[in-house]
Amino acid sequence: MLFSRMVQRLRMDTDLTDSEPIEIPADSLSDEALRGVVESFVLREGTDYGPREWTLDEKVDQVMAQIRRGEARILFDPATESVTLLTR
Repeated sequence: MLFSRMVQRLRMDTDLTDSEPIEIPADSLSDEALRGVVESFVLREGTDYGPREWTLDEKVDQVMAQIRRGEARILFDPATESVTLLTR
């Protein structure tokens, strides 16, 4: 399921304006949507991966590995309609 459809369904099911961020299981997203969320995260200004420069694909692979290992989670904030990734 594409992420935008999931967000639309969440909006229709409940009033989310005052809700806390919602954890989105990575396996509930299509591969394309998950990669888009991760790319958006790693392309944000200020994302620092240390002294070495990493390619976009390397950064995405690192974050995807963290998600698969359960070290990072995807959160949707209904108030701002934004998505972020946080470590556990």
